[in-house]
Amino acid sequence: MDDYLRLPLSSLVIATSLIAVNGAISVALRLQLERRLFWAALRTVVQLLLVGLVLQSVFRWQSPWLVLLWGTVMTAVAGLTAAGRVEYRYPRLAWDSLVAVGASCWLMALVAVTAVVRNRPWYDPQYFIPLLGMLLGNTLNGLALGMDRFTHALAAGRVQIEGRLALGATGYEAAQPHLVEAVRTGMLPIINSMTVVGLVSLPGMMTGQLLAGVAPVEAVKYQIVIMFLIAAATALGTVLAVFAGYRRLFNPWSQFLFQRLHRRST
Repeated sequence: MDDYLRLPLSSLVIATSLIAVNGAISVALRLQLERRLFWAALRTVVQLLLVGLVLQSVFRWQSPWLVLLWGTVMTAVAGLTAAGRVEYRYPRLAWDSLVAVGASCWLMALVAVTAVVRNRPWYDPQYFIPLLGMLLGNTLNGLALGMDRFTHALAAGRVQIEGRLALGATGYEAAQPHLVEAVRTGMLPIINSMTVVGLVSLPGMMTGQLLAGVAPVEAVKYQIVIMFLIAAATALGTVLAVFAGYRRLFNPWSQFLFQRLHRRST
């Protein structure tokens, strides 16, 4: 079980042709998603091939600077992607998203490679980059959901918030129900995933290890670690992002700066 099945080019062609199923459904139901589907499939192939070529070089050179550089690129893309999913914008939203996703995911990745996996050196790209990538990919979803829920609630509840402020509530007291609900929204997806993992779905990392010939029990151990790391990173990242939004939209004098909120143009 030390070897794995290498996929020939013909296998990739067969898998790619299955996208035609999506296209057929779009045409049959007049969803008008054919163009978006084509570009999404093309981007998937091009992006993954480019990443594969880059990672070959990173893995070969084993340089901490290359690992840090590639990790920074991944973090920037994750932070900007999360910010781009928020409908109601405010100044420095993208920066807050970058800091939140970067701080939470890098912290958990460092905990993973130094205290859990304990690989030497810590920057071994075989471990650090996949771990960081899984953390970023999952955390950005929770972070985006939390920020979007928070800003939506503030935009919709302006009258109630200003009413609480007028009655003497502090900015935090006025925003607290929305802060709590936003963090809860951001954390729910990973909690739901944890409740059905293994029973309904086999996560990507575990599936990949099984296909590569790793013993099932060992694959399970890694997946447990990953799930808990993702849960911690999602919670921390969502809290950081939502409370950063609160600091942008309420000043020290407990004034709601509603004018800073604006809806993203479509």
